[in-house]
Amino acid sequence: MGKMNTKLVTGISQMDCDTEPMINPFVHHLELKTTYEKIKTAILTLILVPVRVGLICFFVVTGWILATIGLYGVTEQELHEKPLDGWRKSLKSLIAKLIFCIYTIGGIRLKVIGRPSTRSEAPLVALAPHSSFMDSVAMVYLGGPSIVAKGETASIPFFGKLINYTQPIYVWRDDPDSRQKSVKEIIKRATSELDWPQILIFPEGTCTNRSCLISFKNGAFYPGVPIQPVCIRYPNKLDTVTWTWEGPSALKLLWLTLTQPSSNCEVEFLPVYYPNEEEKRDPKLFANNVRAVMAKSLGVPVVDYTYSDCKMMTKAKEMKLPFANSLVEVRKLRKKLGLQGTEREEALLKSNNYTCRDCSKVTFIEFVEIMRLHSNEQVALQLFRIYDKNNTGLVDIRDYLLGVLATEEDKTTEEIIILAFMIYDVKRSGKLTADNFCKALCHTLGISQEYALQIFDQVDRKQLGFVRLEDFLKWSAKYIPHLVYPGVNEKSNWKNLEIYQNREKKLD
Repeated sequence: MGKMNTKLVTGISQMDCDTEPMINPFVHHLELKTTYEKIKTAILTLILVPVRVGLICFFVVTGWILATIGLYGVTEQELHEKPLDGWRKSLKSLIAKLIFCIYTIGGIRLKVIGRPSTRSEAPLVALAPHSSFMDSVAMVYLGGPSIVAKGETASIPFFGKLINYTQPIYVWRDDPDSRQKSVKEIIKRATSELDWPQILIFPEGTCTNRSCLISFKNGAFYPGVPIQPVCIRYPNKLDTVTWTWEGPSALKLLWLTLTQPSSNCEVEFLPVYYPNEEEKRDPKLFANNVRAVMAKSLGVPVVDYTYSDCKMMTKAKEMKLPFANSLVEVRKLRKKLGLQGTEREEALLKSNNYTCRDCSKVTFIEFVEIMRLHSNEQVALQLFRIYDKNNTGLVDIRDYLLGVLATEEDKTTEEIIILAFMIYDVKRSGKLTADNFCKALCHTLGISQEYALQIFDQVDRKQLGFVRLEDFLKWSAKYIPHLVYPGVNEKSNWKNLEIYQNREKKLD
């Protein structure tokens, strides 16, 4: 089976092997560890925060009033079709300086490295890594360039008006047509002879913990015009600004930032990047090359994570899937192992090979055997370790199967529940006991164990001590019909149920 497996067989623990640590850019941990930090935070919360909040509110309201005046008489269509000029443009510069005062009041100490370009030099500015709402300090420093932002920002009280004054390009993430329109608008403005402001983009498209640069979106690179890369850093002992998908809330970060006497921020303007002919023809190549330049300056690696990974993590957390925070790492390792799609995991469930002495206590050798991962045991060990957080040398293979099958493809809630029933029916009896039933529901619907037990009792009216899948689905169709999504192909919905029932008949 290869060198590593030989060592394992002869008794050397799999935990002794060194493997390259995986980077998860969507997780940030922040805790006040020492008594001194806690006491200092408490005191400054009482003394410093009220003063700062009061002054910040004053400047925000003042900026909002000026923005309201500046946009008075300007229709949305006019705001979209031509740049502001005259006194409105001058007022925008004043508002930007006013808003910059907010960051100073909040304790942000900005250090600028390099020289910002003009629009004639670079119509686009790419800022990374994007890790915080504090990154907007670069925007106000530049005098309020147009930004590419998610559409929801337009409805933020007070700040929405200020953002609208920059004549932003909004992207509605769940609307595929909006993305195409946004790309066209970027091309139109970047190549226009009108005096549009520079366009500031966050090419990663989401926030990370700055441990790497994730994949850049291609939209801003389609125009094929010069771009100025801008790197941002927060060299602070206590990181109170990083806002990721798993970590402190925005409100907690804002509170802790306001309790710091000062917070350092460095913005480095790199030389303008001029694309060659090949990069002009290939936006993806252009984006990757700009990312490489920025990563070198920052001293961090590039990792091919995307916004879709964030969506997957969010879904996993809502479902309370086991090891939800690590599923982006699982996805990357599976790709290294050549596991495209979920064919191998699905085949395992359909076959008679999905049996184990104790599926909650699977060793590394058993895991490799079950998943047929002999070709690259080093990567397989990394995958195994994700599910072996306590270094016991044992994992629950059901956690792995459910995490992969529930998130790798776009499935309905009902389809995921059917898969969960199949996964937790390890005895292949077509029945789930109360314990496994609760696990199946808690890790798919995100409900509490207490509520899952109540459902079990309602479905198991005859008190048989087990529940069949079809009995639960009949009950759910009556009492929680939202499980069946409207408009979903019914035949597709019941595909896995048919597999499950056929398997049960064979056993009978």
